[in-house]
Amino acid sequence: MKAIILAGGKGTRGKPYTEYFPKAMSPINGKPLIDYVVKYLKSFSFIKEIIIISDFTGLGGQIKNYYENQEGVTFVQDSQSGTGGDLLHIENRLKGESEFVLWFVDNLCAIDLKKMKEQFVDKKSTACIATRSKRKEETGFAVVKDGIIQEFKEKPVMKLQHSECLGIYMLGIDVIKRIKAKAKQKEINLSYDILQQLSKEGKISAYDIGDVEWIDAESPMVLERNGKTVKKIIKQMGF
Repeated sequence: MKAIILAGGKGTRGKPYTEYFPKAMSPINGKPLIDYVVKYLKSFSFIKEIIIISDFTGLGGQIKNYYENQEGVTFVQDSQSGTGGDLLHIENRLKGESEFVLWFVDNLCAIDLKKMKEQFVDKKSTACIATRSKRKEETGFAVVKDGIIQEFKEKPVMKLQHSECLGIYMLGIDVIKRIKAKAKQKEINLSYDILQQLSKEGKISAYDIGDVEWIDAESPMVLERNGKTVKKIIKQMGF
């Protein structure tokens, strides 16, 4: 199995930092964010190759320079055709594969890909998406009755009404065929143009990460503000 890391986003939420380096290179303990993702993916024996998609003619060139000549890591230029469109350009690299991992680089999580793969197979999925059904809130809450606060809940763990989708996927090769069918579109959004229809067909399974921590590492500021969570995730990843 191969793993694709999407690292070609413009990093709008990470400005002004991402005007000087791509989000993937956000520093964590002296190493870039993407390095933790790459090393974690490599820790699974069934991941044989990691393909990084980014704009290597721009700031993404920093990623390529960092990994130059590293075994098991290859690069594909971002086509600026959307999260789905980019996958058309790796079709030839997925020959002989029945499924692959797709990891958005700003997701930091020690997800158990082995169990996720089992869920993918057991449910006969075309796609499996990492989800979570609870999260620790960043703000305090109050228990209110008749306009009176009776109790404070400081940053509680909340059960979500709907499961939250994370940016870690396991996709069957059939997804590429569906993307090809929309190749005339200028941009193909994986979620809206492809996965939405698959969900209506009952072909997408969910893998709930349970108590495993996850963070949307959208900027260095978010990583710094959530230092304790980041440290915990890095430890869960085995680093």
